[in-house]
Amino acid sequence: MLISVQNISYQLPSREILFQDIHFTLQKGDKAAIAGNNGVGKSTLLKIIAGQEKPATGTVKINDTFYYVPQHFGHFNGLTVAQACGVAEKQQALDAILQGSTDPHLYDVLGDDWDIAARTEAALEKWGLTSIPPDQLLANLSGGEKTRVFLAGIDILDPAVVLLDEPTNHLDYKAREQLYEWIAHTSCSLLVVSHDQQLLRLCQPIWELQPDGIRAYGGNYDFYAAQKAIETAALQQRVAHQEKTLKEAKKQQQEAMERKQHADSQARKHLKSAGLPKILLNTRKNNAEVSTAKLKEVHQEKVAELQAGWQELSAMTQVQRMMKGYFEQSNLHKGKVLLEANAVNFGWAPAEQSPATPPAATGHNKEIQKPAAMLWQAPLSFTIRSGDRLAITGRNGSGKSTLLQLLLGQLTPATGTLYRAPQRGLLLDQDYTLVDRSKTVLQQALSFNDTALEVSMVKTTLVNFLFGPDTWDKSCAVLSGGEMLRLSLCSMSLQNKAPDIIFLDEPTNNLDLQNIRMLTQIFQAYPGTLVLISHDAAFTEEVGIREVLELSR
Repeated sequence: MLISVQNISYQLPSREILFQDIHFTLQKGDKAAIAGNNGVGKSTLLKIIAGQEKPATGTVKINDTFYYVPQHFGHFNGLTVAQACGVAEKQQALDAILQGSTDPHLYDVLGDDWDIAARTEAALEKWGLTSIPPDQLLANLSGGEKTRVFLAGIDILDPAVVLLDEPTNHLDYKAREQLYEWIAHTSCSLLVVSHDQQLLRLCQPIWELQPDGIRAYGGNYDFYAAQKAIETAALQQRVAHQEKTLKEAKKQQQEAMERKQHADSQARKHLKSAGLPKILLNTRKNNAEVSTAKLKEVHQEKVAELQAGWQELSAMTQVQRMMKGYFEQSNLHKGKVLLEANAVNFGWAPAEQSPATPPAATGHNKEIQKPAAMLWQAPLSFTIRSGDRLAITGRNGSGKSTLLQLLLGQLTPATGTLYRAPQRGLLLDQDYTLVDRSKTVLQQALSFNDTALEVSMVKTTLVNFLFGPDTWDKSCAVLSGGEMLRLSLCSMSLQNKAPDIIFLDEPTNNLDLQNIRMLTQIFQAYPGTLVLISHDAAFTEEVGIREVLELSR
């Protein structure tokens, strides 16, 4: 047993319990993954195990060396590459010894790691970081480079246990493939938090974190997904049963009220004819009213409980149904040319010359303009027609997002021509820039109300996308990834007409498996044109991508 987690619970600053009663053990050779909905506390649990957060209750015991690869790097930006890899102290000791120091403490720090510099160089080279020196600050690196720095640390230190928190989030497809290969063949025991289906297929068991504990699924992602499908089918049956029971409960409530009112009326007539004192009549009347009120309360509680269960179980299906109806408004005929690029490239003009240096001149005394540095080795030529489903691929830095901006008309090509037919285009990206963080949820929805619906109807639409009255004044800035997605979809549905072409830029990066499944099913059913940037191979395949445009620099 390498890791033992017993009775862990965690309390938020608001004193709300995030999760409790967490028990599990990680055995040698295990490659376990923690799944669960966004906000349930997966990253927090991993931080507790890594010793970076303190639990409210419980204990964590790790019986061997471990290494932690974080998801977010803001707290680590002040570290150097060597510090992030956990080798800075040894490297400094080695440098001091090589410079002649005989301090015994330095030899204790270095131990037997006389090859630490060579191992560090080899690990950085393996993960494609040959141009980054060990003293480079993480703050100056991209997200993908930071992830690869931490992954290089595994090769240098060779720990028994590795904790990985969403390791593929910032990696391009080449680096992802390299990570998958490492996970498949490593002798390290792993505990992984991820929503990457391809990565989860390499892990087993799958542990689903829930507020009241962990539920174990014995196999990898495919087994987990199959079991969840069975559970979903069972839930759908429960929904149908609850809908029927809800109707019956309402009918029983109405019939009970009618019977009680009739009985009370008959009792009052009988009491009056019996000549009982008025005070006794009033007492019995009050008792009858109290009894009626209690009966009504019991039925209302039953109805409310069933209604809440129904809403929770059918929530994702409801959102999918709303988007299906919205997308059906898109009626461009198949094959119409929407975008056509001919020898397109993008570049930046060189930096201005220093004022101290006179400009070079031709015989006509004109300044020579140096050519801009072009982004792509070969200019791009392609056509996107209505109904196409295209993926733009390439390594980090290959210009995928730049090309997307060109297609959206936000940038102008440096060379070539880019034809854009009159169209309704819409971007859904990983940062959900469709949502204005300065607005409240209701203000965001109203800003997309192109059809001038009454405010009450906009509110009804929000409710259909699971934003109840208690969220309407909530700032968009504090929404979770799943909430941002739903509000983006809600905003889209309030527009006058469905888009003719949708651009998706890493849309699954900040989503849990449940929301990824919902988004997948929505865009499987979308009949319009789709242009996708994603390193998520499963999502790319499942939304029906048929063409690939690979970029290289």
